[in-house]
Amino acid sequence: MSEATSTTAPTASAPATTATAATAQAGPSRRTDITVRTLQIVLALFMAVPSAGPKLVGHSSAAETFDAIGFGDWFMYLTGVLELAGAVALVIPILSGVSAIALSGLMIGAFITQLTVFDGENALTPVIFLVLFAVVARVRRHKTAELVALVRRRV
Repeated sequence: MSEATSTTAPTASAPATTATAATAQAGPSRRTDITVRTLQIVLALFMAVPSAGPKLVGHSSAAETFDAIGFGDWFMYLTGVLELAGAVALVIPILSGVSAIALSGLMIGAFITQLTVFDGENALTPVIFLVLFAVVARVRRHKTAELVALVRRRV
């Protein structure tokens, strides 16, 4: 291939390097974006209602689980708040990638807890969610880059 056909000619409004960088950071295709947005909403609903809800209201099932862990009620409420905050941030576009990363960390902790405290009884559940959050984090990595750039500009 000749060099003339493999490079983009610069224009007055956008040099070739800027156009190439913009194309590389453009984000996912429309179909991928819609699919992942739907996944984000479903994950956010799950994290907010059946996961964080019982912890925040102090339901007996959640309290028993956290008593078995040995950290008590304060850790149950903290976990519920982190799950709810992550669920809300998961549907805010600029925070979606960072939220998915943070919720992945929470799922790693849940997996370790399932293995060590509950003998692996439900250890597969956090692994499934970890994979789903990793997909969201990967697809939304451009949003994470935007957030980092925004924070760096403010500092």
